[in-house]
Amino acid sequence: MDRMLYIAMAGAKQTMRSQAVNANNLANINTTGFRADLEAIKTVNVYGDGYQSRAYSQSFHSGVKFTAGITMTTGRSLDIALSDKGYLAVQGPDGREAYTRAGNLRITANGQLQTVNGFPVMGNSGPISIPPYQKLEIGRDGTITVQPLGQSAAALSVVDRIRVVKPDESKLTKNAQGLLVLPLGSIEPAPDPKVQVYSGRLESSNVNAVGALVNMIDLARQFEMNVKMMRTAEQNESAVTQLMRMS
Repeated sequence: MDRMLYIAMAGAKQTMRSQAVNANNLANINTTGFRADLEAIKTVNVYGDGYQSRAYSQSFHSGVKFTAGITMTTGRSLDIALSDKGYLAVQGPDGREAYTRAGNLRITANGQLQTVNGFPVMGNSGPISIPPYQKLEIGRDGTITVQPLGQSAAALSVVDRIRVVKPDESKLTKNAQGLLVLPLGSIEPAPDPKVQVYSGRLESSNVNAVGALVNMIDLARQFEMNVKMMRTAEQNESAVTQLMRMS
């Protein structure tokens, strides 16, 4: 009975973890540039004294879905979308360079260019600072041009160039802040001139709402099935105990 009970218990536990990942994806369906997390389940043998006769299921993070989302026009000068496989370089909380497709940018009170979540956007020589301006434009190559405050339209000034790169997606992992990072010790990719920056646009999340909802229902059924197996194991154990008493 213990085999049946523990296998069902392990299955229920891993199904709950998969459900949590799926629920997080669904919750971020409207998050700009969000990349869905992928979850898989594998068989793990139980090692110990005696014959290896038991194997349990274990869920694990199998990567990130890198397909592009839908591009929407916003008309806002600080909204940017990137061409396929291009990423915006930002400074993560640990000071390392990280990458994102979320192009809904903002300028703080002290003039620092950041993502909507507060991560500084990287330029040619570090985080970008924007001086007071009347008008701001972002070119296809990421160059930021402003019309300084109080100056004529002819007095345009190039502030910096947004660092856009094309890292190896097979090496990217997602950190706790939802940013994509390369392994420690990796060489930061050089700016890629082939990556196009489209001002006034944003890329949506790449989560498939219908697929996530279907997966949620499927996982709920799997969890219910495992719970039923645990109840059956309990009933079988009670029946065996009763038979033993009768004998």
